[in-house]
Amino acid sequence: MIYGIGCDITEIARMRRAAEKEHFVRRAFSEQERQRFDGMRDPCESMAGAWAAKEAFGKALHTGVSGFSLDEVSVLHGENGEPYLELTGNAAKAAEGLTVHISISHEHDYAQAFCVLEKD
Repeated sequence: MIYGIGCDITEIARMRRAAEKEHFVRRAFSEQERQRFDGMRDPCESMAGAWAAKEAFGKALHTGVSGFSLDEVSVLHGENGEPYLELTGNAAKAAEGLTVHISISHEHDYAQAFCVLEKD
């Protein structure tokens, strides 16, 4: 049964400006995500997609991104490049009993993400 659906769109140029602030990057992204971004020539497109996914997850929970830290939601990728969320701390507690599905797209100046939460 569908528990919640969320979507978000993020302007890549806005993420580029935000990423200039180290405090923002440390607060918004997990260590795993930051390590992945460090290996990229221009990580801002991926950062915008990850940010949109975190926002979409919060919307699907019906709470927004309150009640957990953004760095407790890691956007990782499987063997075929498909995104998935790794949840820790309060984010994991908020999603207990839920299956998370995430999709991220990039087009020109924007990154967009959809999140569907299924109740087990």
